[in-house]
Amino acid sequence: MGDELRFGEFVGVRRHEGGTVAELVLDRPKAMNAVSSEMARSIGAACRALDEDRDVRAVVVTSSNERAFCVGADLKERNSFSDAELVRQRPVARAAYTGVLELSMPTIAAVHGFALGGGFELALACDVIVADATAVVGLPEVSVGVIPGGGGTQLLPRRVGAARAAELIFSARRVQAAQAREYGLVDDLVEAGRDRDAALELAARIAANSPVGLRAAKRALRLGQGLDLRAGLEVEDAAWRSVAFSGDRAEGVAAFNEKRTPQWPGE
Repeated sequence: MGDELRFGEFVGVRRHEGGTVAELVLDRPKAMNAVSSEMARSIGAACRALDEDRDVRAVVVTSSNERAFCVGADLKERNSFSDAELVRQRPVARAAYTGVLELSMPTIAAVHGFALGGGFELALACDVIVADATAVVGLPEVSVGVIPGGGGTQLLPRRVGAARAAELIFSARRVQAAQAREYGLVDDLVEAGRDRDAALELAARIAANSPVGLRAAKRALRLGQGLDLRAGLEVEDAAWRSVAFSGDRAEGVAAFNEKRTPQWPGE
């Protein structure tokens, strides 16, 4: 593991696998990673930097707190806001969640302990969620008089269907790890303490593949969601055409025929 690049006080980025895997670390442990305005700005800044880095092929979102992935918005800070301050803070908060959601390379959340409200929304913004046996997830916003505002009302039904999402959001209930896996709220369930390692192992397998192909495949998957089959196939065809004549495609075919490991040019 190389040096950690800091984005403000509460977010760090570490590199693995020769720089092809980036670990975005939520690092406000004393507040169980409650997302303050400062932390939200840092998440957004880190995501912008990662998206512009053509060496990064996969991102893993992790937590430095042993008891929580992220407990959501910093309600102590929110309690001090005037109405005008809350309005001004909204774009800052949104930028953190959309920053993760719009990363152009595959993303994996490594979840343990509490992932609630905005914390679970950060995980939902990722392509894959790896959780350990201690994970507790949920969107409890209606219990404090608001609604999920980091994409939860849109991302959760895409994972588990409209009825299950409605029940979970309306009831504000917390879901333990085993049931979360059963419902599809998380994708892989590992033993306690293994979420980060398992997520990094998956990221390493992903990062061995073509960076051009990975970004195009993610684009096709994301843009095709919700479209009818014919329109979705057009999205896929456009993504295919964007990689068909790339250096990665030429190298991949050559490496296969020469029975060697590809050396991806990334273009």
